[in-house]
Amino acid sequence: MTETTLPRRPSVAVDVQGVTLGGGAPVVVQSMTNTDTADVDATVAQVAELYRAGSELVRVTVNTEAAMAALPEIRARLEAQGLSVPLVGDFHFNGHRLVNKYPESVAALAKLRINPGNVGRGSKRDEQFAALIEAAVRHDKPVRIGVNWGSLDQALLARLMDENAARPEPLPTEAVMREALIRSALESAAAAEALGLPHDRIVISCKVSGVQPLIAVYRELARRCDYPLHLGLTEAGMGIKGITASSAALAVLLQEGIGDTIRISLTPEPGAPRTEEVRVAQELLQAMGLRNFTPQVVACPGCGRTTSTFFQELARDIQDYLRAQMPVWRERYPGVEKLTVAVMGCVVNGPGESKHADIGISLPGTGERPVAPVYVDGEKTVTLKGEGIAKEFQAIVEDYVARRFGTS
Repeated sequence: MTETTLPRRPSVAVDVQGVTLGGGAPVVVQSMTNTDTADVDATVAQVAELYRAGSELVRVTVNTEAAMAALPEIRARLEAQGLSVPLVGDFHFNGHRLVNKYPESVAALAKLRINPGNVGRGSKRDEQFAALIEAAVRHDKPVRIGVNWGSLDQALLARLMDENAARPEPLPTEAVMREALIRSALESAAAAEALGLPHDRIVISCKVSGVQPLIAVYRELARRCDYPLHLGLTEAGMGIKGITASSAALAVLLQEGIGDTIRISLTPEPGAPRTEEVRVAQELLQAMGLRNFTPQVVACPGCGRTTSTFFQELARDIQDYLRAQMPVWRERYPGVEKLTVAVMGCVVNGPGESKHADIGISLPGTGERPVAPVYVDGEKTVTLKGEGIAKEFQAIVEDYVARRFGTS
């Protein structure tokens, strides 16, 4: 697959421990742990798992002194494994105290996330917000100012509601809430800059849980600032619902050039790996042609012509095999992530799709001759038959990857 050139919204570039957000850089995938950060073993294991799966930034909850104190050890253990993972500290309510009491923990982070709705109330808000920003400035850490629909600054919302009520023709309540989200982010960013945080050390997000409100908020936010924007539904949900909602919202914005980093905030199924949200983010970006992460397998859905499950099993096995090889192949075979492999189940579209892919196989459907032609770079090279088709085809893929992408 060739990466698509889509128009990108102009934004400043923010460096997060060697990962660039904005400034025309590729859209960055990130995720968040759900371990108790104070549990160093569990957190290191999950951060490593997410990073190896392709999460380029990993956020951790920092809600207690124990969690804050654990950050340097988490950082050290990851580095001992050779994993230079940019860690993002997620602060709410008590962050102002934690950053002052544990400066070495701030140093262990690559970025701070601050929610303006949760930094304090009343007269304490500005002081506590300032403590977080000043810590970021001292340690030269970028900050994501992350506003959430569910924890919006109530004083700001009340002020905007009062202003709206005084209008000759008041706006709908939802429109006022959207404006409150945007205003909270932009006013907080301006306050951070006034406290000394450079313009190119700020990332913004305004997350909601609905598809249409998210699109509306980010379109307006993109129009009114040049900070890099972090995209994602704040509570996408579980399984197919969460994947569908996130894809529907983010695809629209990404197509319009809006968004510099994304997270798919899935509620994991009981016992399911946390890495699923990383894979969904990668698949979304790859489907849109914005980035390539792993070779793509094209496979037909099956119909009455494909009563055998053999092609389904082969498509699954090849896809799992390609993804499993990527940690090694990424280093050994530069560009292999752009490979396309077709595994088709009958003669209707099988030969055509196989020719369009880099390498493809057209398996026999019901009533067809029990042979499977293989196409390489659009040309038929061999016809497989018998019980060893799966192993033979995998060997052909391995040989093709080595010949095409090998650097020797």
